[in-house]
Amino acid sequence: MTQQQSGTEPQGEKTLVHFLRHGEVHNPEGVLYGRLPGYRLSDRGEQQAKLVAEFLSGHDIARVIASPLQRAQETARPLGAMFQTEVATDDRLIEADNRFEGLKVSVGDGALRSPRHWPKLWNPFAPSWGEPYLEIAHRMLGAAHRARAAAYGREAVCVSHQLPIWTLRRYVEGKPMWHDPRRRQCSLASLTTLVFRGEELVRVAYVEPAGGTDPRVTGA
Repeated sequence: MTQQQSGTEPQGEKTLVHFLRHGEVHNPEGVLYGRLPGYRLSDRGEQQAKLVAEFLSGHDIARVIASPLQRAQETARPLGAMFQTEVATDDRLIEADNRFEGLKVSVGDGALRSPRHWPKLWNPFAPSWGEPYLEIAHRMLGAAHRARAAAYGREAVCVSHQLPIWTLRRYVEGKPMWHDPRRRQCSLASLTTLVFRGEELVRVAYVEPAGGTDPRVTGA
């Protein structure tokens, strides 16, 4: 699925689906936490979540949906309170599965220097160390269309994680899904917005309501 390229505007109501990356996580040990339970927002992360809610306060938000993981649910709460709506949960928004989960390594750095991890790194295009990019893209696109249908003609916010959001963006923009993790444009508490006209995606936008943050932070 790609953005509309022709000069003809597709028919239908305009619907915005915002993909919000969660705020900063309390992780003093520097663990690649992935889908592990118990990782909450840091004080800074809580402030970032509030800043995003304030940024969207003038928008017509009809639905707030979040990954089941604690950090995403906590990031969604200020939005639920702002727009007086219950935060729904969609398992398709969850973090990508990763075989390095629980370790103090990163795929792009520490893992490469340890021979014991090399068998997991044989295919960076899949990637071989975790959930395939195409599977991530398909589930995230499914979540996007479900949110679009639920908020038709208005706006929805889906709170998710860096890799799933970035994979979705590259997929809908028709770009290769394998990439350098250090070059992701998906900072903490950032918004990647899919703009639909009817059922058709016409544009992708990106903004950092909480200010620029380092996307290379451990975890996602």
